[in-house]
Amino acid sequence: MITAAQVVHELDRQGLTIAVAESLTGGLLAAELVSVPGASSVVVGGVVAYQTPVKNSLLHVPADLLATRGAVDPDVAVAMASGVRRALAVDGKAADVGLATTGVAGPDPQDGHAPGTVYVALSAGGEARVTRLALEGDRETIRSATVSESLSMLHDWLTGPRE
Repeated sequence: MITAAQVVHELDRQGLTIAVAESLTGGLLAAELVSVPGASSVVVGGVVAYQTPVKNSLLHVPADLLATRGAVDPDVAVAMASGVRRALAVDGKAADVGLATTGVAGPDPQDGHAPGTVYVALSAGGEARVTRLALEGDRETIRSATVSESLSMLHDWLTGPRE
């Protein structure tokens, strides 16, 4: 299992900053990252965009995309990851990496999506990646697993070949 410390170390080694946008994880991903000593050198900040309208007003996810597809959608996740990089710009410089989570923690379905349906997206430069997760368990388990999968996705991007 990839740890937040490994991710923070790799971001620091590469001189990259990160901003996170979270829906179903409600700040757990940002909390995990900032639990690492020295994280302030790489973590710009995070946005919890739990309600759908906030995804538009703060992260600039297109309103028509949200209206037609809802919040649980791969393109919404990508737009959140891209949007948080700009929303949390420091001195006019966007974060190097944006990481976003959106999905259904349960216990009830949302917009026709079963609990455990999650999208994790990464945005960096002109590149975007999104992964669909089909998780099982209660709310806590789904949210925790989403954080773990998000860290793994970020680590894979940091240490693997890039487009």
